[in-house]
Amino acid sequence: MVVLIFGLASRRYGSYLPPFIATYAGDTLWALLVFLGGSAVMPELRWSYRAGMAVAFAFFVEFSQRYHAPWIDALRDTTLGGLVLGFGFLWSDLLCYLVGIGMGAAADWAVRGLPRRDAGK
Repeated sequence: MVVLIFGLASRRYGSYLPPFIATYAGDTLWALLVFLGGSAVMPELRWSYRAGMAVAFAFFVEFSQRYHAPWIDALRDTTLGGLVLGFGFLWSDLLCYLVGIGMGAAADWAVRGLPRRDAGK
């Protein structure tokens, strides 16, 4: 919930933030939320698999923004659809996604740690 609140706040109150943060925080936090959502649904998977799936999902969504059919643009015109699907393709968003998912994967690794070699003994 904290990531979601900060992500929405970065869009709503972006004029109060430094320009760099206002421009890139929302997409970075969106990708972190994708990683965290996948981790909540599939916690048993290794962090690297969850990170890979989050990157694939985020990149798919970003590249889908190049497609403009009436039905998907109508979805994007809703609040939830706009938040999830976005509006226009930007190469910089791909980097934001890697940073956000990387932050989540690093935190997951730091909290859970690497598997111990003697764990089965």
